[in-house]
Amino acid sequence: MHTASKAFICNSGSEANEAAIKFARKVGKTRTPSGSQHEIVSFDGSFHGRTMGALSATPNPKYQKPFSPMVPGFKYGTFNDEASINALVNEKTCGVIIEPIQGEGGINVATSSFLQALRDRCNEVGAVLIYDEIQCGLGRTGRLWAHQFLPQSAHPDILTTAKALGNGFPIGATVVNEDVAKCVVTGDHGTTFGGNPLACRLAHYILSRLSDPELQSSVREKEKLFRRHFARLQEKYPRHVKEIRGRGLILGLQLTNDPTPIVTAARERGLLIITCGKNTLRFVPPLVISTEEIEEGFAILAEAIEVAFRESQAIEGTKGQQEMAPAGR
Repeated sequence: MHTASKAFICNSGSEANEAAIKFARKVGKTRTPSGSQHEIVSFDGSFHGRTMGALSATPNPKYQKPFSPMVPGFKYGTFNDEASINALVNEKTCGVIIEPIQGEGGINVATSSFLQALRDRCNEVGAVLIYDEIQCGLGRTGRLWAHQFLPQSAHPDILTTAKALGNGFPIGATVVNEDVAKCVVTGDHGTTFGGNPLACRLAHYILSRLSDPELQSSVREKEKLFRRHFARLQEKYPRHVKEIRGRGLILGLQLTNDPTPIVTAARERGLLIITCGKNTLRFVPPLVISTEEIEEGFAILAEAIEVAFRESQAIEGTKGQQEMAPAGR
């Protein structure tokens, strides 16, 4: 985000997105005092948090239904559908929030042309573009930020981050450019514990580590190893392994059937893996994972897949793994 100017420090990713939504609303109210420019656009498959504003931007019935009705003023679009952008983002839109790589939704990578088209349309209608990099940012893709693979013309007005920022300690951040910052005044937003000395000192150190070019380069090299193993699995099980998605060390293996038996078999053999989206195995290992650990993990995974495909009816499923699958599926 080459235009970054200021940051609001909070305690979590959901809080960071709540701040981003509020800031987008404030920009809309500043530009259009009547309040007509107030809508927030997000996309199917997204996950932005569990507090009410962030939840309203997360169009999944599994999460929304127990707490409905949602906050009004949210619209949902189809991820990577460029043709729908002009109708979706209009003069009523104050902000668009999107993950450059959807995590919980299935490791879906936004195309460069889609993000550029969103950026261009936001410029046309005066809307704020928000990149949620809470899961895909901070070195996860082999660059500090996932959107660094894009030209500067597609960079956001607001960037949200958390998770890796504290390496297990609670901290989040909402980074804004000057156009957004000048619309937000003292008293518009606040936090009790955000910006406390301990969290900020930790984040300062962790950010210095994650900014290391050698670490980022190693992530890109490890991605190659993961993809080689994925390709072997796809070659061995062409009917079951449909697609390989992701970038760096946020990767997904799309299967044709429910991967719960694989998750169960892998856990029984000492490997913890999780799912996302629909029928997708998610791989988000530590950035410092070693080659030896990768090889060991794939040896276990290969055995688990073989057992699961052979004995899927005999393996008891693990409830709660398909986190993003809509209720009833």
